[in-house]
Amino acid sequence: MSKPTDIRVVDANITFEPCPFRTPLKFGGRVMSTSRLINVEVTVETVKGEHATGFGSMPVGNIWAWPSEVVEPDQAEKAMMDFAERALGLYSLIPDAGHPVDLVYYVSAEYPHLGKTVSKAMNLKEPAPPLAQLVAASPIDAALHDAYGRVNGINSYNALSSQFMNHDLAEYLDEQFAGEYLDQYTLRDPKPRMPLYHLVGALDPLTTADVGQPVGDGLPECLAEWIAADGLTHLKIKLNGDDLAWDVNRVIAIDDVASQAQAARGCSEWFYSTDFNEKCANEDYVLEFLAQVQQQRPAAYDRIQYIEQPTHRDLKQHPENTMHRVAARKPVVIDESLVDYAALLTAREQGYSGVALKACKGHTEALFAAAAAQKFGMFLCVQDLTCPGFSFLHSASIAARVPGVSGIEGNGRQFCPKGNKKWSRTFPSMFDITDGTVGTGVLNGVGLGF
Repeated sequence: MSKPTDIRVVDANITFEPCPFRTPLKFGGRVMSTSRLINVEVTVETVKGEHATGFGSMPVGNIWAWPSEVVEPDQAEKAMMDFAERALGLYSLIPDAGHPVDLVYYVSAEYPHLGKTVSKAMNLKEPAPPLAQLVAASPIDAALHDAYGRVNGINSYNALSSQFMNHDLAEYLDEQFAGEYLDQYTLRDPKPRMPLYHLVGALDPLTTADVGQPVGDGLPECLAEWIAADGLTHLKIKLNGDDLAWDVNRVIAIDDVASQAQAARGCSEWFYSTDFNEKCANEDYVLEFLAQVQQQRPAAYDRIQYIEQPTHRDLKQHPENTMHRVAARKPVVIDESLVDYAALLTAREQGYSGVALKACKGHTEALFAAAAAQKFGMFLCVQDLTCPGFSFLHSASIAARVPGVSGIEGNGRQFCPKGNKKWSRTFPSMFDITDGTVGTGVLNGVGLGF
């Protein structure tokens, strides 16, 4: 039975916006120097005949979502854009009204077939993988939740109880969640402020001496300058995963620079996360990395809060890549592998102790993963996809509404700051960073909150 708050899509529009990078970003052996934004608007109608329009935006992110040896990056980007257009068309075909969670859950069952259809139409040598499907469709998911909140005059995170949802979580996950709704796993008000995780890419200069060709746009040019300018206390370190000496030395070099910069501003406590982007051959590599960092720089080891997915994203094809021993030392979070609830369960069985939530995998999927992670007592963090503007605010809203998430990654200000300009005027506390935190308390409006 439908509720008077349920919605159906009556109009939809999609556009693609260039997103140039200020400096290249290297991760997982790949270099990203430009991207595109997928922007989606959906107009919805409630059962009562009321209308509102919601918005969603996300970088295509094909370099991360679809790394391939047989599909070129520009082909993957075009395929993901095509996928987004076709997926949006599916939502307009649903005759019945429902909660956004229901609409996404229903239509996403068609994504695997749609991924094959797109690849066949473009004569590609492989179908769009699950992660690429989720990323391409994520702005639609966001727009639906935004429109739902706007048409009903409520913040979307406060429309997740039995009053609004048609099914409990057992419908989407399993019987462990019988009688439970997403409101039990989200906050009614956003956290006032949250630490910002600053990305240190594998190509990023650490000191002024490392700067080969200055950008000259007035923004910091190296890590030491970023720490001083933004008061940073949380650094995400991109590592190679296939060069142990380089990885260990990189952490020590960053710790040297951070220690000096933090001392200069009177800061005595800061933190790191390490991200191998799946490049480690096995768990032993990670253990040896941790052992060497601990031996050579105990303070840097103590500052590591968590480790992001070290080995291959295909967990079922690589069951030998367990993380039990690593998780005994530091939280180790699933990232690229996390495409659905089944993947989360598999990761947990293989020793992963944490979950990286990402808006780019879909708002609905992020809410499901957040609920499951809390149910199982797993470590939680929120990462982004070099998200500028709206997409960063969306990512931050998830971090601010999920209990247990202590920080938010936001590297769009480093690599594509032009995309933040129009939003920074309205939400200066989210973009003008001086004390290493973002003012997420402002994300409390109707829809997604901003």
